[in-house]
Amino acid sequence: MPDGIAYGGDWNPEQWPEQTWEQDVALMREAGVNRVSVGIFSWSSIEPVEGVFDFGWLDRAMDLLAEHGIGANLATPTASPPPWFSDAYPQALPVDADGRRLWHGSRQGFCPSSPIYREKALRVAEQVALRYRDHPALVLWHVHNEYGCHNARCYCDASAAAFRAWLRTRYSSLDALNDAWGTAFWSQRYSDWAQILPPRATPSFPNPGQQLDFRRFSSDALVELYRAERDLLRQLTPGVPATTNLMAGAHWDMDCWAFAAELDVVSTDHYLIGARRERHIDLAFAADYARSLNGGRPWLLMEHSTSAVNWQPRNLAKTPGELRRNSLSHLARGADGIMFFQWRQSRSGAEKWHSAMLPHAGTDTKIWREVVALGAELAGLSGVAGSTVKADVALLLDHSSVWAQDHPAQPTAELDPVEEAKRWHAALWRAGVTCDLAHPEGDLTGYRLVVVPQLYLVSDAGAANLEAFARRGGVVVVGPYSGIVDEHDRVRLGGYPGAWRDLLGVSTEEFLPLEEPIRLASGATGGVWSEAARVTTAKVLDTYATGEPAWTRNEFGDGTAHYLTTLLDDAALAEVLATACREAGVSPAAQTVPGVEVVRRSHPDGRSFLFAINHTDEDATVTTGDQVITVPAGDVVIVPTC
Repeated sequence: MPDGIAYGGDWNPEQWPEQTWEQDVALMREAGVNRVSVGIFSWSSIEPVEGVFDFGWLDRAMDLLAEHGIGANLATPTASPPPWFSDAYPQALPVDADGRRLWHGSRQGFCPSSPIYREKALRVAEQVALRYRDHPALVLWHVHNEYGCHNARCYCDASAAAFRAWLRTRYSSLDALNDAWGTAFWSQRYSDWAQILPPRATPSFPNPGQQLDFRRFSSDALVELYRAERDLLRQLTPGVPATTNLMAGAHWDMDCWAFAAELDVVSTDHYLIGARRERHIDLAFAADYARSLNGGRPWLLMEHSTSAVNWQPRNLAKTPGELRRNSLSHLARGADGIMFFQWRQSRSGAEKWHSAMLPHAGTDTKIWREVVALGAELAGLSGVAGSTVKADVALLLDHSSVWAQDHPAQPTAELDPVEEAKRWHAALWRAGVTCDLAHPEGDLTGYRLVVVPQLYLVSDAGAANLEAFARRGGVVVVGPYSGIVDEHDRVRLGGYPGAWRDLLGVSTEEFLPLEEPIRLASGATGGVWSEAARVTTAKVLDTYATGEPAWTRNEFGDGTAHYLTTLLDDAALAEVLATACREAGVSPAAQTVPGVEVVRRSHPDGRSFLFAINHTDEDATVTTGDQVITVPAGDVVIVPTC
């Protein structure tokens, strides 16, 4: 990270005549840009013919950046193999579950388990590193780009062989694998490792354990590709940190917890989904996730958009001021770098309608004026860099649980664990309560309240971790369809929620998915789901009309555990979480009103910055201590304290 806040975007000089480069860097300086990402999709420009490398253009671009004091996140260009690669090595192209080979013509056209892809990727990465390891512009390695974005899983024969090797390491014996996968069902018992394939298209439902492990394997294969490039770069440039841009909160095919553990700097990309009613809250979820992946330390926003993207059914332009609000929301939630895709808007190609810092219309535009103004503002906020965000609440989230619940044979297709996690996070956001995300087996000792919106799968270690948190005096809120299966997607017997019956003091004998919303005794509404549950040690706080519990509270050790057996409406969910916050002694960063975001970043020496971001069309006030802050409509106010 630079001194202060990193600011800039992807610069793709190879896509433009060289006479534009001088103009680019001059405008970068005008906009306050101090960092750009270079070379991300440049493999065919660096190695136009196999084994023939051309660095002349990149030499000149890197030199130009150094002359103007702009740092480079220099990429290994391995996310998009050139045409010669697919022509020479078609066996390295990805294959989908139906057996179709996917051909060259876009990006990420490779099988993650392909030995020849790995060989050629490491060779070009090595050449880039040897060429620029001492270059003054180099400040960070940007390895690959958005791993797994379009090729998260490959079902080819090379992937099948790699999957079998992964399974041998995981299970050691076929007996252990057969037990984990429950292969006695539907006569699926394996008698030889060679019989095991990826979960390719089948006549009926695939084996849940097989599908889950294949998703784990596929994520691990991508992590291993990153690790191979990173280790090479560390060997050649030991003083230069490395990262890759995750897509935390938006892309669920990779285990971001596992990936983040390998990064020197956690970085992520985030793009608004236009169809979301409160898309700024979805942004906050992704930013909180990125911060949590880095253990609460600052992180880098590698990409977001200045305005519209190009890949949604309806690509909405950002309203005036939204670029600034989005950027400062990421900053408020722990980012020490605010970067965009991309610097100059493309003239051709599939992303020509994706907005950029320098748009097609040039500098006499809303976007450019906002880009320049943001650069000046970030330069004045250099004191924020290095500060952290303290959260008293953690929300448990695990990719394996999401993957397991994605199996088609579920009690209802209407339960969405990611959307439910976002809904609980949104309720805390509206209350001004900052929330981390945490792995179920992660350290929970710093939190007062842990919420578990929908964690279908949990390991024994994860289950015990939550119990230990409550026993020490923590407050827990668990949502329905949690703790149901173990890490192999095998049902925990004896009544639901199997992992946490004792913690919650509740036992459920049958799930009762709903066709229509149901009214509770309190007047709240439950939707999608209900349960035939009975309390063992818990107290009932709300019921269905039938008298069965909808909301319970159980004392456990020195703490308490709440359980919901239905998906409460937003208002009722907010009240449950507010009750839990009061019980846990959790307070908001400041007293706010609906639509105003409040987050505090702090330094160890006591200096802090309260961010108040008004996402509404009306002026609002925020109260912190005895200070009342007016936040104009659509504006951001940052209040430093000494």
